[in-house]
Amino acid sequence: MTDDHGSADAAEPAGPVSREDVVSESPFTLPGFFDALEAGRLLAAECRDCEAVLVPPRPACYECGSRRVAVAEQSKTGTVYSYTEVGRPPTAFEELAPLTLAVVELDSGGRLTGRVDAAYDDLEVGTPVTLTTRAPDFDEEAVLSYEADWPVHVFELRE
Repeated sequence: MTDDHGSADAAEPAGPVSREDVVSESPFTLPGFFDALEAGRLLAAECRDCEAVLVPPRPACYECGSRRVAVAEQSKTGTVYSYTEVGRPPTAFEELAPLTLAVVELDSGGRLTGRVDAAYDDLEVGTPVTLTTRAPDFDEEAVLSYEADWPVHVFELRE
């Protein structure tokens, strides 16, 4: 969690992180990231050297290579950075076609790709959105077994 100044709370993991610390429950893994998301928390790693925000968290910064990262809760609001429409999505989502997908720049500076609950024609770069989570809404046989219980993150338009 972050304080009013956006700095990482001491309760969250901070790097450098050893290999032994990166277990499935760790927020530095996708299962750990999605467990936090299901609990209503959007987590990122914040690099202490270059200040990059990495969503989902990673144990090393992809901007500068530093392993001095700290996990911190992020804002769920942001703006559309880029977007596209997918007419033929993967099998798990084919009933939802066409899908609108976007890269969203979060207010905290990180970027997260996700589905947008809006038509392609209703978006433009800079459209404000909010991240929500939903129970999986696809055929569990169409996804990898470990993904079947992960919440689906969806961006919704905001005023």
